[in-house]
Amino acid sequence: MPATLHVKSGALVSHRLLDVANEIDLAHAETLWISHPGHQSRRTQLSTAGTNELAFGVPPALLVMPSMDIELGGEPMRAEMTARLYDFGAIVIAVRIPVSGLSWGDFSQRFNELDRATANEAPIWRDALRMVLDIIGPALHRPLAKHLEEDYLFAIVHAFAEPMTAAQIREQAHVPTLLSGEARPLSSQQAAAITEQAFSYFEDDLVVVTWDRAFLYEPRRDSDVVDIIEVANAQLLEMRYYDELLDEELAAMYDLVANARGGLSLLASRRAARLARRLYGLVAEVTELTERVENSLQVTEDVYLARVYGAALELFRVPRLSEAVDRKLAIIRDTYTALYDEASSRRAELLELAIVLLIVFEIVLALFKP
Repeated sequence: MPATLHVKSGALVSHRLLDVANEIDLAHAETLWISHPGHQSRRTQLSTAGTNELAFGVPPALLVMPSMDIELGGEPMRAEMTARLYDFGAIVIAVRIPVSGLSWGDFSQRFNELDRATANEAPIWRDALRMVLDIIGPALHRPLAKHLEEDYLFAIVHAFAEPMTAAQIREQAHVPTLLSGEARPLSSQQAAAITEQAFSYFEDDLVVVTWDRAFLYEPRRDSDVVDIIEVANAQLLEMRYYDELLDEELAAMYDLVANARGGLSLLASRRAARLARRLYGLVAEVTELTERVENSLQVTEDVYLARVYGAALELFRVPRLSEAVDRKLAIIRDTYTALYDEASSRRAELLELAIVLLIVFEIVLALFKP
């Protein structure tokens, strides 16, 4: 690695994604947020893609938070803080630390220090989430007691000491080591696997996406790539939530179905009908919400950002989770149909029995009529 490779300007960014509610009323949340002195909010828009190519279904709200202190390698640093709200119930808290005048080695080391400082139950996330929820709480619809979480890291370079092309960065900066977090050199096979999802639009920009980290060289300081990777991560978070929710519902459903089918015909019919209505409501709700998540970023053309977005979705295995959710919904739909048919059949049997009893009663009356 050349000793002259220096990062002139850039940023290290850590994201914590949390599922906090079934839905967030973004307009209400913004009103609540800006009602506090000094608080700002704006809607997120992609700056380099046309609305006919790539656009948010419902533009998320970006809340500007007060800066916080964070310690990296024993050195206190000032971190810029934001919280982005998605209407489908996700909040993304971002810690952004501007950097300048660092060697590539120091840049990589500080990146790993940020990873350690913001890992797991770091107080900075707890404090930031409490600050946001204390203000926008009334805008949450059906808030969740337990928050599912994802995290992601971005190493962003806006300028090197000397102008660089994407090819030169690949040769001179060991991006695989940066993205793996390893101190020792990686094998050529592993390095190639880590940098498999690499993209460039111009000669002097580069994006490399991995499961939990991304490297961006963006001299024009566009934030669109960060935004669309964030959306893909938010979709992963939500699909994980619905996948786990349906797992719990399926486990409970089998017991409920067994109970609904037992006992006297009339009571069993009512229990089956009641459970069928509940399952129908669950399917309708989850289908509506998953469609909202899947349509959070609308892609109409195969532009550069759309390719990055599609690669991130595949890398995060969002399509597989979505298919798993669809399969579980199909099982619940089939169960609903079977229960509904069974309830209808039992009602028909009861009606037939009632008719037969009436006929028998009339015959008996006729036989014993004086």
